[in-house]
Amino acid sequence: MDRMNFLSFLLLCLASVASGNKANKHKPWIETEYQGIVMENDNTVLLNPPLFALDKDAPLHYAGEICGFRVHNGPSGSGSVQFEAVVLDRSTGEGLVRSKEPLDCESQREHSFTIQAYDCGEGPDGVNSKKSHKATVHVRVNDVNEFSPVFVERRYEASVPEGRLFDRIVRVEALDADCSPQYSQICFYDIITPNVPFAIDNDGNIKNTEPLDSKRERVYTFWVTAFDCGKNRAQADAQVVVTVKPSCKPGWIGWTKRVEYTPGSGSIPLFPSLHLETCEETVWNIQATVELQTGHIGKGCDRDSYSDRSVRRLCGAVRGEVDLLPPPSPAANWTSALPTLPSSDSSLVFSFNGSNHVAVVPDSVVSALTGDHFTLQLWMRRGGANIQPAATQTRGNRKEEETIVCSTVKNDDSFSHYSLSVHGCRLSLFYWPDVSAARPVKFLWKLEQVCDSEWHHLSLSVQFPSVTLYVDGVTFDPALIHDNGAIPNPAARQRMFIGACWGENLLINANRLQLNVRYVGGYHGLLSGVTVRPGSVEPHSVVECLYACREGLDFGDLETLGSGMKVHVNPSQSVLVLEGDDIESFNRAVQQVTYRNSLRFATPGVRPLKLTTSLRCFNEESCLSLKQLEGYLVVLQPDAPQISLSGVGPHLARPAPEFEGSRGVPLFPELRIVCSLSHAVNTAAQGMEGGALMSDAVAHTLDGCEVQPLGEELNPEREELLVDMDVVRERGLEIINTTAYIAITGAESISVYEDVLRSVRYRLAKGSARFERRFRLSCSEMNGRYTSNELTLEVNFLHSLDSLYHPSHLLASQQQFLHPSHHAGELSGHTLPNPHRNSVVPGAATVIIMVCVGFLVVMVILGVFRIRSIHRRGEGARGGAKEGSSQWDDSALTIIINPMESYESRMGISADTEAEGEEDEEGAESPDDTSDDQRIIIKKEGRDGNARRY
Repeated sequence: MDRMNFLSFLLLCLASVASGNKANKHKPWIETEYQGIVMENDNTVLLNPPLFALDKDAPLHYAGEICGFRVHNGPSGSGSVQFEAVVLDRSTGEGLVRSKEPLDCESQREHSFTIQAYDCGEGPDGVNSKKSHKATVHVRVNDVNEFSPVFVERRYEASVPEGRLFDRIVRVEALDADCSPQYSQICFYDIITPNVPFAIDNDGNIKNTEPLDSKRERVYTFWVTAFDCGKNRAQADAQVVVTVKPSCKPGWIGWTKRVEYTPGSGSIPLFPSLHLETCEETVWNIQATVELQTGHIGKGCDRDSYSDRSVRRLCGAVRGEVDLLPPPSPAANWTSALPTLPSSDSSLVFSFNGSNHVAVVPDSVVSALTGDHFTLQLWMRRGGANIQPAATQTRGNRKEEETIVCSTVKNDDSFSHYSLSVHGCRLSLFYWPDVSAARPVKFLWKLEQVCDSEWHHLSLSVQFPSVTLYVDGVTFDPALIHDNGAIPNPAARQRMFIGACWGENLLINANRLQLNVRYVGGYHGLLSGVTVRPGSVEPHSVVECLYACREGLDFGDLETLGSGMKVHVNPSQSVLVLEGDDIESFNRAVQQVTYRNSLRFATPGVRPLKLTTSLRCFNEESCLSLKQLEGYLVVLQPDAPQISLSGVGPHLARPAPEFEGSRGVPLFPELRIVCSLSHAVNTAAQGMEGGALMSDAVAHTLDGCEVQPLGEELNPEREELLVDMDVVRERGLEIINTTAYIAITGAESISVYEDVLRSVRYRLAKGSARFERRFRLSCSEMNGRYTSNELTLEVNFLHSLDSLYHPSHLLASQQQFLHPSHHAGELSGHTLPNPHRNSVVPGAATVIIMVCVGFLVVMVILGVFRIRSIHRRGEGARGGAKEGSSQWDDSALTIIINPMESYESRMGISADTEAEGEEDEEGAESPDDTSDDQRIIIKKEGRDGNARRY
């Protein structure tokens, strides 16, 4: 063999010498694919198969030797950066693959790249070297157990009822960051706290090993640890706290019997901490019904507290309705025989007993209700004053229909007839479009609201053949029934009954036929606010605004409602039903049930509250039964708004002729009305321009103001109060103007009421001898629930001297201003001013009146004469003017000029006393030229020094 090898070698050498320039004829050869493994803490890659490069040019020097390997990017493009290949033996072509930097299995577990071998060429400089094909290398980084387990939570808590064994109380969990399944998995957990009645499995589930007793140990605290499959222990142990609850009683936990609501709060949760405890019983369906009872508040729930007419204006309802059950009065006496009941709101409630309590609407009212398009509205509660159970009323022995309204209406050239009736839980409208030709039609509704003994509002819009029914603002569709049964035979004349319909009996009386009208189908219950408005029907939005409840049950956020949960609220929002199959989702849903009240001034009082729960379990025999929970919602008293009237002084003084003008004098020209919840004064702003400021000012709507004369009523022959009726009609307000008061009603803004009240004027007839008149102004809102302060105004009429001389004034006011004692001896030699020559007083009365007038006028002239005498003496002795006037005290008369001076000083009318003295002197010098601005009151002093006023 050695000889043969030697011969082969010689032959190769000879062949190589013979070939000359063709020494490197072949490319190196390597495997097409390699699989490699490298450890995280090592850089040498173990390849399978090992890395060897062969060259057929061997054993030629250079050409048959492997000089190196080249690493190229793999499919991911990153392999060549982290790895390199080196030649271990050039002659054998053995190579080695290694990483340039430490590898991390957790960041990248596998790498791929290509490798290529090249020979040494034809000489030491590597000329004409050849490369092999590219081989793929796959390297997997083996994990090293370098990480320890870490618990997801540092503290685990659980609560369990006592006396039971549980398969799992709580589950702990730890994670390992190693990349391999061997080191990243948690092989087992361990409780390191000794002597605790708990055990833990390899999945982290903790259970109790014996029944727990809350009296012996209320809370257990222990520690657990975890190990991965490489036996590394957790870095930090976890704490477990188990609370032992007393024996479990299924039911609602966290129920609060009393819930308070502050008006203006919007929506509040009713059960913020309520949750259901099923004591580990598996249930597949839960249903809870929350019921809010508001039947005791007015007519069923909290609605707007304004009057019905004001609410209609606020909601934009069409005007022109006719009240069929008005308050009894001389003008509306057809309701005087009906019994009435007290109501918490402003409406009047009438009671009907089903027999003789019937209201017959007069023909004068019925004649205004023509046409086949109309809207009938009413409040209804079945059963009367003493409410009976609904079952008794619904399924009792009452077979006959109860008629609420029965009417025959005249159309253009025919008569139509309709009647609204109830029977059990059915409401029916019998409509006969033409009593002489067409067949009648009955519209029927089956409604629980008809027989539940609660207040409900019905709005029936008839636009034949279309009929729309709204019950509490919700639309209900009828079922049309062509009535082939008994048909009433209404007379061809207009008539309308409330509470029954008419029937006619033919009686024989004294050999004479007589037609007797009797009542049939009497209604048994309560009615209020029965109105008919002919013409177009109300829009749905208006009806909903008028009678929709402003309070009710609601749900917080439907988007957070868990899967499988359902919520249903009835139209009146008094009943809310929750249904679901998951305990946790159900508890979250219950806590979002809210009470809302959109009224700023909600009606205070108690609303009963009920919660009824039904459960369905997989095991029907052991399913839980929960009792009904009862509580109540208390709506607190709202903060009363303070309505402040200001801007009007306590006195108003004007010359009497201004009041005698055609327009009179405005009483409240600068009236200012402010409504606020708090009238706290901002003391810091008192020194600023504008004075003190009001805080918490809010916008309000007034619904009535009243101007009332104090003392005696207005005399319609001499005085009157005037109001700008254009402003009143433009705003749709109502006004009652009597001699006792002026009442302006209707819900409107403060600015409108200010404009209307500023236009109120007071007018006197010419020649009236009044000297003062007092008025009182007050306003209210919320149907008189909140009232303002009472603003009192005293009006003074300033009369001139000529007006005092005028006999008509003296005749009208002599009893008020003349003292019965006169001194005729001092009045001789003076004449009377010219009296009215057209005055005619018959007999002795004329003589007496003229004598009285003569005495008064003579005394006035005498006083003027004495003033002139004093003035002349004052000119002779200028320094003794005051002394002369003081010495005149012994005389019988004293003249005081401008007796209104003290009042004018109170009103802010300044007058210089010296100027007044000069005016007095001028008046004394020329009594015949006395101006209208001079006013004289004669004061007579007796010998006892007491002044008597004339």
